[in-house]
Amino acid sequence: MALKVYDYRKDVRNVVITPEIRSRFLKFEPGTGGARHSHDLGHEIFLVLEGEAEFEIEGERAILGPGQMCVAYADQKHEVKCVGDKPITMYLSVTPHLEPTHTSWTEAGEKKPFRYGPSTARERAEAGLPPLDPSALIDEHVAASNALAEAAAASAQEQELQAVELRRALAAGDKAAAKAAVDAMWAGIYATCKALSAMETVWNQLSPAATAE
Repeated sequence: MALKVYDYRKDVRNVVITPEIRSRFLKFEPGTGGARHSHDLGHEIFLVLEGEAEFEIEGERAILGPGQMCVAYADQKHEVKCVGDKPITMYLSVTPHLEPTHTSWTEAGEKKPFRYGPSTARERAEAGLPPLDPSALIDEHVAASNALAEAAAASAQEQELQAVELRRALAAGDKAAAKAAVDAMWAGIYATCKALSAMETVWNQLSPAATAE
């Protein structure tokens, strides 16, 4: 099914989980919220749909209501809690979504040991799916990593070759040749990004399976 419709009034859960993005609807009761954390790579967007929430990002605080949003960029410590006497419902997305997805911190400002995929394991259990076998994923991960390296090397070579053509085309005012060079550059970038996504997909399975508590 290509077109899926989600409703924040009933779909209070993860709705999209890929290496490129995790998005969900989230609800907190008054006085509750999420623990302070950051994301090593991911930017997180919060959009308040109902209620009021106090956000703290890198020591700065603000209360947001329906229709308002804020962003916690990669490495920025942040937390949120429901204020007022009504529950809060929000939409959030984290991009990219790569294990370890959350980084926790001590009160002294030091990173706690990484944890891989506690939510992934819980969701598989709730869906009645068996735990993943890490030994079956190791070779797949190595193969995906090698494919990424090959795609990146091929793309780097193509970028260098096409850079020569692009400079020549720009100097000559040849827009068609410039467009052809840029198209060739994009083909290499596209192949590399697709290979990266494939590697990330396996990594997001392997890392929690291998370190399950």
